[in-house]
Amino acid sequence: MDVTDILKRLSEADGIAGFEEPVRNVIREAWQPLVDDLRVDGMGNLIGYKRGTAPEPAPKLMLAAHMDEIGLIVTGIEKGFIRITRVGGTDRRVLLGQEVVVHGERDLPGVVAARPPHVLPPAERTKTVAWDDLFVDVGLPAAEVGRLVQVGDQISFRAEVATLKNHRIAGKAFDDRACVTVVTLALEQIAQVAHVWDVIAVATVQEERGLKGAMTSAHGVAPDLAIALDVTFAAQPSTADVDTVPLGKGPSIGVGPNFHPILAKRLRDIGDAHEIPYHVEAIPGGSGTDAWAIQVSRAGVPTALISIPLRYMHQPVELLDTRDVERAARWLVAFIGELKADFLDSIALT
Repeated sequence: MDVTDILKRLSEADGIAGFEEPVRNVIREAWQPLVDDLRVDGMGNLIGYKRGTAPEPAPKLMLAAHMDEIGLIVTGIEKGFIRITRVGGTDRRVLLGQEVVVHGERDLPGVVAARPPHVLPPAERTKTVAWDDLFVDVGLPAAEVGRLVQVGDQISFRAEVATLKNHRIAGKAFDDRACVTVVTLALEQIAQVAHVWDVIAVATVQEERGLKGAMTSAHGVAPDLAIALDVTFAAQPSTADVDTVPLGKGPSIGVGPNFHPILAKRLRDIGDAHEIPYHVEAIPGGSGTDAWAIQVSRAGVPTALISIPLRYMHQPVELLDTRDVERAARWLVAFIGELKADFLDSIALT
C-alpha cells in the first residue's frame, strides 16, 4: 500500500465525532481484505480481528487509533446564514475564510465568514472573532437554506491533501487518520509475519468528545495488551523543544503513569533492535488519548502509546512526514512478530 494514497483517502473523507460513517466506510474497505473478521460495535467502532497462531483462548493485542475528526455544528439559521459552534477542539482563530461542507438534506459547499473589519468598532478589529459572530454562507436563498439545513447538522472542513517537499504532506484530520494509516499498513505487513497473539485493530469513534469509543471498545474486546496510537506536537516556530518532537525523525513513545513501564521498555528495545528512530515523550498525567480510557478498562490493561509528530494540530490543515507513519507501522509489526505467548507473565507487576 502507498502511504500517501491511504492518507489522502482517509483525510478527505468526512467523519466528525459522533457522525463517523463516511470515514468508517473508507476504513472498512481498506481493512476488509487484511483481517479475518470485521464488525462494527454498538458505539460505531470498527473492529478487525487478525488471528494469531496461539490456541484458543489466544492472548489479544489491541491496536487503537481514532477515526473521528473535529468540526462544526449548526446552532441556528438567520435569514439564510448558518450559525455555528465547535465539535471537539476546533480552533476558531483560523476559521475565517475556510471552505466547509454543510451536511444537511444534501451536502452544501459553504464558507465561514464574519463582518469585515471596516464595519467593526476599532476595539474589536484586533480580537479573535467570537463564535456568536461567525456564520456559514452557502450562497442559497433563505427559504432554501431553511428547507435543506437544520439545527444539529454537521459541518466538516473541505480540504484536499497537498503533497509537499521532503516527504511532507498537509491535509485535514491527520489527527488521527495518520494513525489509522499506521494500523492499516501494519495489518498489511503482518500478513507476512507469523505472530502468536491475536491482533485486534480498532478504529475508535468520539475520541474528540471524551474517548468514548475507546471506553466501549476496550470493554467489549477485553484485550490483554493495548497500544494506542495518536498524534503529538511536532516542532514548529514559537514552540519549546521540551514540549515537541522533531518532524521526520521518527514517532514517539509515551512514558508516564498512563503507560505500562515494562511494555514501553519492550517497545523501546524492539525499536533499537530494528534501528527504528523514535523519541521518548514524558507525559506526567493523563495523555488525552485513547490510552487513557483503555488503561482503566475492566480490571486494567497494560497500555502503551505511540505518537506521530504533527504540525498545526486541530487546525483545518495539519502537516506530517510520511516517513514517521511508515516507521510507526514497522515498529508495530516488529513488536507483534516477537510477541511471545508468555509475554504477559514477563511484565506482571509485583
